Amino acid sequence: MTAAGEPYLRITGVTKRFGEIVALRDVTLDVEEGEFICFLGPSGCGKTTLLRAIAGLEIQNHGRIFQAGRDISALEPSRRDFGIVFQSYALFPNLNVARNIAYGLVSRRDNKAAVAARVTELLDMVGLPGSEKRYPAQLSGGQQQRVALARALATSPGLLLLDEPLSALDARVRVHLRHEIKQLQRRLGVTTVMVTHDQEEALTMADRIVVMNEGRIEQIGTPQDIYRRPANAFVADFVGAMNFLDGVLDEAGALRVGALTLECDGVLDGLGRGDPVTICIRPEDIVVRDTGAVRQNALAAKIDTLEFLGSFCRGSLRLDGDIALICDFSINAVRDLGLEAGTSLQVMLPAGRLRVYAKDA
Repeated sequence: MTAAGEPYLRITGVTKRFGEIVALRDVTLDVEEGEFICFLGPSGCGKTTLLRAIAGLEIQNHGRIFQAGRDISALEPSRRDFGIVFQSYALFPNLNVARNIAYGLVSRRDNKAAVAARVTELLDMVGLPGSEKRYPAQLSGGQQQRVALARALATSPGLLLLDEPLSALDARVRVHLRHEIKQLQRRLGVTTVMVTHDQEEALTMADRIVVMNEGRIEQIGTPQDIYRRPANAFVADFVGAMNFLDGVLDEAGALRVGALTLECDGVLDGLGRGDPVTICIRPEDIVVRDTGAVRQNALAAKIDTLEFLGSFCRGSLRLDGDIALICDFSINAVRDLGLEAGTSLQVMLPAGRLRVYAKDA
């Protein structure tokens, strides 16, 4: 157990180099007990290296790592308290399901009856009762990953590490299994750190997301914070679809994009008149209904293309001054407003939905 007020996992000033390449740059992070954290970022951002440092599979050049108040910075993996699930499942092909799951328990020299009972309990927990005698080659990818998860949980570790555990599965199985993993994590209360490059996985599974880029943490926050209040243009671009416009700060609360002037709430402090800025708005935040009586940021637009995406349609808009935007229309809006390629309409960019960053921030 963690002392009152102390995080379960504390990472302070961790730097990791591979020759001339700096994979992690002074990373600091606290993870609370029972929390589900996702490391999210593009390939090569350092997220897997950070997970491996927590596990002791890579030893950092600088910085320290604490788990439940214990300094594990230089401990070998076998002396750390974690279970891990890899993208490739990493099951032993010559061992049946029961022996794969029991591997850590046998190494710990638990008695046979206790091991058998634990295996049965875990198979029930991951939805594979009665599979003890099957071999990995006889299982689907989703079933193999369930076995790998059961094996990771067999010793009741304080920390569960998931290294892109769903990326090798097909889309339908991936969606189903991510829900099951989250439900299981909540039920067990095990502190969990997952690496993913899939923003949808992070948004649906995590209590908090750690967005990484080039070995640094760009932002830490809840899924809602990361999506609605990205800290910079990189996070805004990486998480969800986003429109970007180049502009200039004209006066307090006003932005100039070509010949257009936009009002905006919450322009960044420290920006002055004439400063170049990047203006962002999500496609779903562009308003297309009941804009006739609204003057704030109401603009004439024309639909260049309209793409059907099932539950909504994504339109490419052209504004005055040859400014391009992507807008998401509900199916109801498409039907009610008779929208199609070539349609002219008025749209509104709500001032409260515009995000503004210093250029290249």
